[in-house]
Amino acid sequence: MSVETFDFNQQLLTVTPAAQKHFLNSLNGSDANAVRISVQESGCTGFKYVVEEVQQAEVDDITLDLDNELTLHLSKEAVSVLQGTEIDYAREGINQTLTFKNPNVTAECGCGESFSVG
Repeated sequence: MSVETFDFNQQLLTVTPAAQKHFLNSLNGSDANAVRISVQESGCTGFKYVVEEVQQAEVDDITLDLDNELTLHLSKEAVSVLQGTEIDYAREGINQTLTFKNPNVTAECGCGESFSVG
């Protein structure tokens, strides 16, 4: 059995101004008041990110209050996977998409749906 530790003195993740604006625009007019990020097993490589608009955190979530009155809830299970990640909202060709620049990812599937961590 191993025990994972988390150093709260290290920055968990960063959210670019573009991503913050995207989240706030999504919440505007919604019944939700926060964004929850988790990971779940999926695809051929292992995990996928799950981004949801929520009313409140789940019991073991870690809550981050960001600039512009944006609140993020991170699932406890996702913390070690998300450590050091930058979330951005970027243009890719003619589309704009939410991107996760995650230094923990060791492999991604060809279609970009799933990833694995080391």
